[in-house]
Amino acid sequence: MNLLFIGGTGNISTACTQLALSRGYNVTLLNRSKRVGLPGTEQLTADISDRASAEAALGKRHWDVVVDFIAFNTEDIDRRIALFRGKVGQYIFLSSASAYQKPATKSPITESTPLVNPFWQYSRDKIACEERLLSALRDEAFPAVIVRPSLTYGDTIVPLAVNSWAKSFTVVDRMRRGVPVIVPGDGLTLWTITHNSDFAKGLVGLLGQERAIGEAFQITSDEALTWNEFYLATAQAAGVAQPKLVHIASDFITTCLPETLGTLLGDKSYTAIFDNSKIRSFVPDFQATTRFRDGIARTIAWFDADERRRQIDDAANANWDKLLAAYDRGLQQALRDFG
Repeated sequence: MNLLFIGGTGNISTACTQLALSRGYNVTLLNRSKRVGLPGTEQLTADISDRASAEAALGKRHWDVVVDFIAFNTEDIDRRIALFRGKVGQYIFLSSASAYQKPATKSPITESTPLVNPFWQYSRDKIACEERLLSALRDEAFPAVIVRPSLTYGDTIVPLAVNSWAKSFTVVDRMRRGVPVIVPGDGLTLWTITHNSDFAKGLVGLLGQERAIGEAFQITSDEALTWNEFYLATAQAAGVAQPKLVHIASDFITTCLPETLGTLLGDKSYTAIFDNSKIRSFVPDFQATTRFRDGIARTIAWFDADERRRQIDDAANANWDKLLAAYDRGLQQALRDFG
């Protein structure tokens, strides 16, 4: 099977690339970087948003499957349809489980849960992408498949609710220094975090399945933990026996740090438990086997293996310290007013 991965070297896509290679598929990676791709892959260098550049790199080749890890708005989707019309047997779009209704009216979440997110433009853009692809499926039989990952991590990501995504070791550094770290709400919200190697099993299992065309799938772990448990497991993996966890209401956090509105009220502040029956009906051997405590231990070990990986987000640290100070002032004022 000839596969084209648009992206292919990111957090989710690297695991998918590795698994596809291990199953004997021919994998081509298309991205802007000229760095060497994963061993065993073919590398195409082009800016996918530049049609002329992409067409020059792709030529007239036909693909059994295209998996698109980096489409984020309908303009991206329109460009993909124009590029691959008549040249692909199956086009898999990576959407997001954050597109589901917030807060969901019932649990567990299924693929039929309404798609509506009033808090996060990223999620609304993903919803619009799905709608555009379904329109192309109806109007011209464009062979679209939609996949919705939830929060997915691997060796290079520490996936906590209040953290720096680009420099995610920052929260671990705070734990190790004995500095308070922020947990949204009371920390008792149940959530689902998925290891990228488990997600890859579901996605790679869908490759080439004609009956999957026109369908949407969520691919997540079945392990639901509270945010307190996620933070404590991370601290344990980092060798911190008693991290200083400070619980702050999401409304307070997002008021002080508006840039967190999407990721908190648009995603991580509400219970997120998923029913994976549908992906199992298409990929019977799909099973998420990596417990968070084991996966996060691998992640911390990866960071500890090389000091250069342990980058710190100074701006995020400063913002969190300001937030914590504001929260403490509020508590002190409350004690004066009501004590």
